[in-house]
Amino acid sequence: MERDIPKTYDQKTEDDIYRVWELSGYFNPDNLKGDPFTIILPPPNANGSLHVGHALYCLEDIMIRYQRMRGKKTLWLPGADHAGFETQVVFEKKLEKEGRSRFKMTREDFYKEVYEFTQKNKGVMIGQLKRLGFSLDWSREKFTLDPKVVEVVYQTFKKLFDDGLVYRASRIVNWCTKHQTTLSDLEVVYEERIDPLYYIKYGPFTLATVRPETKFGDTAVALNPEDPRAIDYAGKEIDVKGLLGDFQMTVIVDELVDKGFGTGVVKVTPAHDAVDFEVWQKHANEIPGPISIIDQFGKMDLSSFGDNPQAARYHGLKVAEARKLVAEDLQKAGLIEKIDENYKHNVAVCYKCKNVIEPRVMPQWFVKIKPLAEPAIQAVKEEKIKIIPERHQKIYMHWMENIRDWNISRQIWWGIPIPAYYCTDCGEVMVDIDKQPEACVKCKSKNITKDTDTFDTWFSSGQWPYASLKANSEEDFKAYYPTSVMETGWDILFFWVARMIMLGLYATKEIPFHTVYLHGLVRDKDRQKMSKSKGNVIDPLGVIDQYGADALRMALVVGNTPGNDIVISEEKIRGYRNFSNKVWNASRFVIQNTYDFDPFHSELSLDEEVILKQMDAIVEQVTEMMETYDFAHAAETLYHYFWHTFADKIIEESKSKLASTDPQTRGSAQAMLLIMLKTNLKMLHPFMPFVTESIWQLMDKNLLMVTEWPITRKMYEKQKRAN
Repeated sequence: MERDIPKTYDQKTEDDIYRVWELSGYFNPDNLKGDPFTIILPPPNANGSLHVGHALYCLEDIMIRYQRMRGKKTLWLPGADHAGFETQVVFEKKLEKEGRSRFKMTREDFYKEVYEFTQKNKGVMIGQLKRLGFSLDWSREKFTLDPKVVEVVYQTFKKLFDDGLVYRASRIVNWCTKHQTTLSDLEVVYEERIDPLYYIKYGPFTLATVRPETKFGDTAVALNPEDPRAIDYAGKEIDVKGLLGDFQMTVIVDELVDKGFGTGVVKVTPAHDAVDFEVWQKHANEIPGPISIIDQFGKMDLSSFGDNPQAARYHGLKVAEARKLVAEDLQKAGLIEKIDENYKHNVAVCYKCKNVIEPRVMPQWFVKIKPLAEPAIQAVKEEKIKIIPERHQKIYMHWMENIRDWNISRQIWWGIPIPAYYCTDCGEVMVDIDKQPEACVKCKSKNITKDTDTFDTWFSSGQWPYASLKANSEEDFKAYYPTSVMETGWDILFFWVARMIMLGLYATKEIPFHTVYLHGLVRDKDRQKMSKSKGNVIDPLGVIDQYGADALRMALVVGNTPGNDIVISEEKIRGYRNFSNKVWNASRFVIQNTYDFDPFHSELSLDEEVILKQMDAIVEQVTEMMETYDFAHAAETLYHYFWHTFADKIIEESKSKLASTDPQTRGSAQAMLLIMLKTNLKMLHPFMPFVTESIWQLMDKNLLMVTEWPITRKMYEKQKRAN
């Protein structure tokens, strides 16, 4: 009897389908056989709901579903990131709206509130990931602040400390005056600005600077060794007239001085400029050390000049105010030769608040990165780790070969506390991951204080592949590490991927993953980056409610080649909703016309054999694309083959045979259509899991998600030879 099947696909059934998948237990590799295939989900920040960029996780789901159908023991481990600084910024904005401030809270109360905030968001995100059809093993879900994860992070830190690869030192760092914390070099962005360039008289020289207010922290004047003036002045002291009185300054020579900037002479202010700090380190025996004259809030601090009345004139002013006043006073004193009002230059700003970064010299924790970078470079050179697309391998190499020590401490309240302690009597630094030391290991004093800083989020998330597995069990770590693929955005190749490779190799002596797949950023139809301020953000759940998860997944995959940004629009998503309906309707037709299929009358005609051989070529082509991570072309190939060849041509041409009263004619057409439908559904399943599983359940009691991937005789023979 003909099946009664709804005429259109109802995406409201997607929740029911997902529930069936979960209850089946096949998301858990413990219920599967075969060789392991592992992906660790890049943990989304637990400070808000997911955006359309997170829907690109569908690339990982495609890999997992494909490998599961290829008979692999697949593990896709989910998690969420506490995202230290990012989350603290989000939560402080929330407090501001409520008329509150963390500075009026205890650290413990603040931490407790943020923890509850992240746990609530984490629950929302899990629901969103399920709506997208992601076949994650929820029994292994982890949070970067889970005690066992923190334990692994502490073990790595202690090992680095014991091996002399992590140290605490007063170095120049990037300081955000708004958020009151240091930032890594990667968290600093540069904006092109136009500012006045002041040409200041400095004894026998005139030098150019955009920051006249920092002259109170100058410790030297510098020339390039190739500058002719270096012969007469190198190592000598010059007399200089200043706003706080006359003073003397040593002249040094250094190749870091840009001969083409200004007059070729520069002032050295090591407390407030990274290059100047580097110059001072090289000439520490010749010139004084850093003199800090700007405080943590971005205000002038000239208290070191005592009761100098002129110093009091600038003390306490914000930097911008002081710059203006100092420039005016220099002009009045006849110490400015000229001003270039249209000097174009790049200014370092905080990537979150866009406030100008104020470099400061302060004690911080640093990782000696070059010893970690060397094996990470070799792993990629020796192709133990493959980066897709290949062009990003060169970018990776360039960055790794020019890497600098990594500041891993942050002055924030939310995150993993650094397990370090200090003796206030002798200054000894101690690291203990179990408890606070009772006495100093050096002088035996009991005056011990705890470090109040937290780890940079990237330090803990840089350990995510092995930390998340170890946090579940040592058995999981042994079974699933190294992982198979790390799929993430190209924009965090340095922030995260490189650090995972370095820390993974250091802590485990093995690579963390075999393949790095870098996707592009999601942009709107005008190729603009999506942002709330532009009003072009697409809500993934709203799209799913309207068009279904499969339509969004296909829209994100087709045209999305590795490393290139992807354009997404509602029109594109709507187009793939139409494809979902096409798959449903074509399948409905085949099912309704094969209800009386009799295998006895199924001998294929020569024409039908040719059609199936042509489909075999598609199977081989798509399989090769899947194996080489060419998902964009695999999805596009399946789209065109199903719609234009199978549905529009083959089904249409088979209608006369299906209407035949000859059992053999009708039966052979039915056999061919059933073979083709099932083969197409299998290949489409990783891309469009919901509609394909819904159709499959109309024909087969077994789940499509664990049905074997189609394999042709040619593929079988090739596989047999390989084994």
